[in-house]
Amino acid sequence: MRVALIQMPVTPDKQENISCACRAIRKAACNGADVAVLPEMFCCPYENSCFRAYGEEAGGPAQQALSALAGELGLYIVGGSIPELEGDKVYNTSYVYGRKGELLAKHRKVHLFDINVAGGQRFMESDTLSPGNAITTFETEFGTCGLCICFDLRFEELARCMCLRGAKVLFVPAAFNMTTGPAHWELLFRQRAVDNQCFTVGVSPARDKHASYVAYGNSLAVDPWGTVLCRAGAEEAILYADLDIGRLEAVRAQLPILSARRTDLYEVREK
Repeated sequence: MRVALIQMPVTPDKQENISCACRAIRKAACNGADVAVLPEMFCCPYENSCFRAYGEEAGGPAQQALSALAGELGLYIVGGSIPELEGDKVYNTSYVYGRKGELLAKHRKVHLFDINVAGGQRFMESDTLSPGNAITTFETEFGTCGLCICFDLRFEELARCMCLRGAKVLFVPAAFNMTTGPAHWELLFRQRAVDNQCFTVGVSPARDKHASYVAYGNSLAVDPWGTVLCRAGAEEAILYADLDIGRLEAVRAQLPILSARRTDLYEVREK
């Protein structure tokens, strides 16, 4: 499975962001990508004040563009995420399209990014966004894949549930910041890959030092042994990761973590 990690800039111009994403996906297809992955909020500045204004209902312009392009180019598109409007609610939602342009999956970010780090970043997604309520996996000819968004990755239970459903690759559109990124970005992707013996793929926007929310960048892919297969810097880039699914089976055979789990001991009793 050849995965293109599209670390693109995000501007205040929604249509230009969509066009930029489509240009990058075309380039990825020309380079043999089976799957193209976009960043979190790829068509919208990462600001509470923008989410509703840039949002779209089912079948909106960003969704139409990605669906049409997936069908035209015959590749999978993990469409980063966009603000999804439904009634009076706004969700941080990722759409996945298959090789014929069909909608394969939709994930609404489950864990909202509400943090207040002393001396660092403060951001409250719940001021504007509503949480999703589903664990999301989808099927490809390479096997089952999992999908979550940014802060979701910090919750091991969610990653484990996806892998227990059979997920071999976890796709994570994300936008860590300059406080959490240097501290935890690579650590979390390697940790989830090793814990669940799967591939993890994280795709961030390129860094814009002038934005109100400065993304860390550093999009990366990690294999089931915890090896970083590729990693970007801060700038706009397209990376390619060739994921050997056979490698996953070999690691699981050598270290039987999933099959050796003692679920009879793991019941959690809250105090």
